[in-house]
Amino acid sequence: MTEPHVSVMVVDDHPMWRDGVARDLQERGFEVRATSGDAVSALRIARTVKPDVVLMDLNLGDTSGVEASRQITQEIPGTRVLVLSASGEHSDVLEAVKAGASGYLVKSASVDELVDAVQRTAAGDAVFTAGLAGLVLGEYRRMAVTPDSGDRAPQLTDRETEVLRQVAKGLTARQIANKLVISHRTVENHVQSTLRKLQLHNRVELARYAIEHGLDQEADPDQR
Repeated sequence: MTEPHVSVMVVDDHPMWRDGVARDLQERGFEVRATSGDAVSALRIARTVKPDVVLMDLNLGDTSGVEASRQITQEIPGTRVLVLSASGEHSDVLEAVKAGASGYLVKSASVDELVDAVQRTAAGDAVFTAGLAGLVLGEYRRMAVTPDSGDRAPQLTDRETEVLRQVAKGLTARQIANKLVISHRTVENHVQSTLRKLQLHNRVELARYAIEHGLDQEADPDQR
């Protein structure tokens, strides 16, 4: 059984696949609030049911899943998008992330991998099929122009900055907790506080911010 109170919406234009994913998630204890086969109805329904996580296919008939992801993340606070697509093309992954998706899973994933990904997305983690997280972080590093150190998140506490540094390296909340020897809940509190202060929406945006500010690099021990 999954953790309680995780609600999901499944968006896919193939009825058999959509119904199968919804059934698998229900059997694992998720609350599947709705399903949809196209982007227009997905946005309309999502505004009403406000799920914790929308599982979004990219290839929809009327509008792309990328555009639907952008609209959902912009218009429905608290709802995260996890792309579930047959495509593992790097361009598709990057476009989905730029549109606000919190993660990207390919359809070859097992049910256990899907369940874990939905749980982690609901908890706020950035979740990617193996290898794709490095792609996203690498793209951010390629595009980043690191400012002077004086511009590095001066409004954050030392602990918030250290947690942000680990987010930029692609660590999950539990990995950060283990590394910093603090509780998982404390990590979550720091992440949420940092998101509020920086006016960001999810950990993908947080990682991008950190990389752009050079926080994916180890701090000088003499400056700690």
